[in-house]
Amino acid sequence: MEKQVELIVKETEAEKIINAIREAVRTGEIGDRKIFVSSMDDAIRIRTGETGETAI
Repeated sequence: MEKQVELIVKETEAEKIINAIREAVRTGEIGDRKIFVSSMDDAIRIRTGETGETAI
């Protein structure tokens, strides 16, 4: 069964988190999978109307 984990982090923390994940899960064997990095334009908390980082 394939699994997927999605994280939303501050851009300033991304490299540190990516490196931590790589160190924790890398086996050096086929099947180590991939990390995809993309930007998020905005986040909106529906209940309060907060946007941006405060919505996270």
